[in-house]
Amino acid sequence: MSEKELNSYRFGTGQEPSDEMLEQIMKEVAKESKESSKRAADMYLKQMRINIAIKKEKWAESINSITNG
Repeated sequence: MSEKELNSYRFGTGQEPSDEMLEQIMKEVAKESKESSKRAADMYLKQMRINIAIKKEKWAESINSITNG
């Protein structure tokens, strides 16, 4: 199936997609969903690492303050 044929299909037109169209649509949605989930997880972990670094710095400052008076 060509990309033009696939892109010409619209849900809600009263026309059912062919099995081939539906399979291709589902594959593309699954791929986009996987990529989106990975980006979200990567951003979450990046922010978590930043937060950990900030907390470590605060703890280091508190410990130094206590030990050095």
